[in-house]
Amino acid sequence: MAQNVNNSAACPFRVRCRTALSALAHLGLFTAALLLSFGVAYNFRLRTPDGEAWFGPILLRVLPFYLAVKFVVFGRMHMYRGSWRYFGLRDLFSVILASHISMFIFVVGFFVAENAMYWRAHHPLFVDPSFPHIVFPLEWFFTIAVVSSARMAFRFYHEEIRPSRAGSLQRLLIVGAGDAGETFLREILRMPEERYIVVGFLDDDPGKLHARIHGVEVLGTTSQIREICQQQNVQEVLIAMPSASQRKVRELVEKCEGMSLRFRTVPGLTDLISGRVRVSQIRDVNIEDLLGREPVRLDTESIGRYIRDRRVLVTGAGGSIGSEMCRQIAPFGPRRLILIEQAENNLFYIDRELRQAYPALDIVPLIADICDAARIDQVFASQKPTAVFHAAAHKHVPMMELNPCEAVKNNILGTKTLADAAVRHGVEKFVMISTDKAVNPTSVMGCTKRAAEMYVQQLNARCNTQFVTVRFGNVLGSSGSVVPIFREQIARGGPVTVTHPEMRRYFMTISEAAQLVLQAGAMGMGGEIFLLDMGEPVKIVDLAREMITLSGLRPGEDIEIRFTGIRPGEKLFEELSLEGEDVARTAHPKIGIMKHRPRDWDEICRGISALATLAHNGDEDGVRRELAVLVPNYSPFNGFAPSAPPEPRPESSVARVPG
Repeated sequence: MAQNVNNSAACPFRVRCRTALSALAHLGLFTAALLLSFGVAYNFRLRTPDGEAWFGPILLRVLPFYLAVKFVVFGRMHMYRGSWRYFGLRDLFSVILASHISMFIFVVGFFVAENAMYWRAHHPLFVDPSFPHIVFPLEWFFTIAVVSSARMAFRFYHEEIRPSRAGSLQRLLIVGAGDAGETFLREILRMPEERYIVVGFLDDDPGKLHARIHGVEVLGTTSQIREICQQQNVQEVLIAMPSASQRKVRELVEKCEGMSLRFRTVPGLTDLISGRVRVSQIRDVNIEDLLGREPVRLDTESIGRYIRDRRVLVTGAGGSIGSEMCRQIAPFGPRRLILIEQAENNLFYIDRELRQAYPALDIVPLIADICDAARIDQVFASQKPTAVFHAAAHKHVPMMELNPCEAVKNNILGTKTLADAAVRHGVEKFVMISTDKAVNPTSVMGCTKRAAEMYVQQLNARCNTQFVTVRFGNVLGSSGSVVPIFREQIARGGPVTVTHPEMRRYFMTISEAAQLVLQAGAMGMGGEIFLLDMGEPVKIVDLAREMITLSGLRPGEDIEIRFTGIRPGEKLFEELSLEGEDVARTAHPKIGIMKHRPRDWDEICRGISALATLAHNGDEDGVRRELAVLVPNYSPFNGFAPSAPPEPRPESSVARVPG
């Protein structure tokens, strides 16, 4: 604390010292400007054409009045506080304006004094016909020239006479010769330590070809990126196009595949507009930049009505989806945010993060197992949630194939425990997060999620609680998913393992998934299964190649890609809807709504009861047989991996989100 006080006290002193030094430097520059003006006026001779000395009798008499005017005018315009290191066009304009004002005052004062009887009697200087009036415009010109030159020299020294970073400088190519590219080139030139050699720009505007920006040439278009990188021995590529689509960024990366390049990008357009851009904010291009989509547009008003001033409970709050749900819910101002999580560490981290970001929010972190009916009932009774987001689940397909009983306990019985508690305690809305693997499931994990969907959808018709299901595909960067696994494998030097060359998956970012879940939850009236638009499927092997390329390495050379074979329960091609379901438009372009044939409630309850008995007894084969009875679409993995995509079903039987 004492050190902070001392630092605070020292700051004004340093500011005053810097301002005083700047003012003294300006007085010296003003004196030099006036001296140059008289020198030019008298052709740098020490005497006037009449043989009179001008330095003492004329210049020294004018100097005090001149310096006083200059000092006051430049001071009133805060010129002594401006940083010389960042001198620019605005500062030049201020220097010109201050010079105009001071010259005007100087001229007016001179002619007033020239016509005053007192000054005529006591100061013959002002009526001396040898005084050159040309000094006025000369002084104006030399003030601007001397002050601006001194500041520019100071800036040039800091930008050009810089120590180089230890090791070799990185050869950098900037893609985008617009405002963002110019801004970051300027920031690079201002860095206290030289790190980059900027070899040029690329831009698709033909009018910018071969133009120079701060001395750096626009070398070509983005279609020439590979050739130019080879010609210029480029080591890093900075994509300075904040508004560029992910498709455009992906095309650039794909064109450079096989080259040892590091790709960097800049902050978003809003940060550029607000001026919060620095070289330190340049970051690596990541896979989300290539596979993500345009930002989601939310109906914040409807979500606000759904969340604001309500008690919201999130299960699996420490997981990838659950924690992002908490981050998205918090800004809408719930009365209380209840976090349910089985893993202590995960709960600790999300609780700490939310408390730092939203200190006024009432957050209740609770360690609980959703399969523990007594604990869940106690939580609902004490916290009285009005909305529930159910994100807790066992999600890893191969792991659940090895542990089918645990998949049943968590994904089916845990969901049933939560849903039943929600009904008993009068929860208004229950949103269950599901997966595309529940469509025609081939895995235990997908089948258990489908069974959970069936239970909550049929329960909706038998109670006042609104049950809504939201189904989507893989989430980029979630724990245990393919992206962090690939990152870890690349960091180890490979190999990167892919199960099958034709394996395809749908992807979306964690934040997009969480936002759309919120939107679907606000839209749902009960009984719906919402389908999130996942875009186009991505080949996993292409994903691996792009991640290796983004790491500055070459696929197949620096990092091996190894195919390991399809794993139990996996499909080559995920589906997004059930046969016989219809997908209708909703008010949101990225959300479809599906309704299917109702199932018999007694049959569902009987099946879940049988699964509970089998799971608690550890009968894995019995669990698989009973899942096949409960979910007729379930086709357990039989070790066969098709070598080609399945034939498409007729449009009447498989529906997709309308375009």
